[in-house]
Amino acid sequence: MNKGLKIFGVLTSIGMLIVLLQGSVVTKTDSGDGCGETWPLCFGEFVPASPALATLIEYSHRMVSGVVGLMVVILAFWSVKKLSHMRETKFWALMAVLFIIFQGLMGAAAVVFGSSSLVLALHFGISAISFATVVILTALAFEDGRRLPAPRVKKGFRGYLFFVLAYTYAVIYSGAYVKHTGSTYACAQFPHCGDVANFGFQAGVQMTHRIAAIVLVVLLFILFVQAFRYRYESKMLAGSGIAVIILVMIQAGAGIAIVFFPDAYLATALTHSLTVSLLFTVLCYMAMIATRNRAY
Repeated sequence: MNKGLKIFGVLTSIGMLIVLLQGSVVTKTDSGDGCGETWPLCFGEFVPASPALATLIEYSHRMVSGVVGLMVVILAFWSVKKLSHMRETKFWALMAVLFIIFQGLMGAAAVVFGSSSLVLALHFGISAISFATVVILTALAFEDGRRLPAPRVKKGFRGYLFFVLAYTYAVIYSGAYVKHTGSTYACAQFPHCGDVANFGFQAGVQMTHRIAAIVLVVLLFILFVQAFRYRYESKMLAGSGIAVIILVMIQAGAGIAIVFFPDAYLATALTHSLTVSLLFTVLCYMAMIATRNRAY
């Protein structure tokens, strides 16, 4: 069923992944000013003449974001038309449209007006939500016509799952804030920060994120154990729990590698950003299926 919607959903999900990675490249290479302070034009031109590398990075991100943004809107309306009998469809379709618009407006405002580190960090968090909405709409297309994953989970598990989901988003934000405050290498060692005498604002930002990330690993391990207990009730829930623990290990490894392998910064930083976005998406999906059956 809905073969066309499934294919389009997969393509849109891949497109969103590319946009997310492009956005990370823009941030990691400090190419945000690659088109000056003009938007949607680049230095007042539709196609920049003799562009520098930073201009190419920023301009290509804008072009791909525009195309994928249109695809997200089409996917949302198509999903509502074909999957309206599934109770989650309208919610995720609305979220997809709202957050892709919000994401675009925040990116444009950052270029034209400039933004604080707090707002710029939020831009990545919005991107993570946008990516999750598209992937979940695609998942709903694949679930249509099949027996839906609807595990009978305890209220306490649902509450803990939503807490971990919110905490994960906070950690995503804190990680983006590290970059946008220039605090990536404020601590040259791990797990401690090194010379306490030179401990300042940037080191504080870095250590706050590290501590929050370590706590997240513990929280996700507990979630994995809890989800795995439902393996006979729902293989999808248990499998998602396994995916979560694998992703957070990769993310943690990439975060540590950023410190010890600065020459490979772009590769490790992109891996770090990608895995946390995938992790957040899996948690959103777990939260969705955990609310389908509220038996107890």
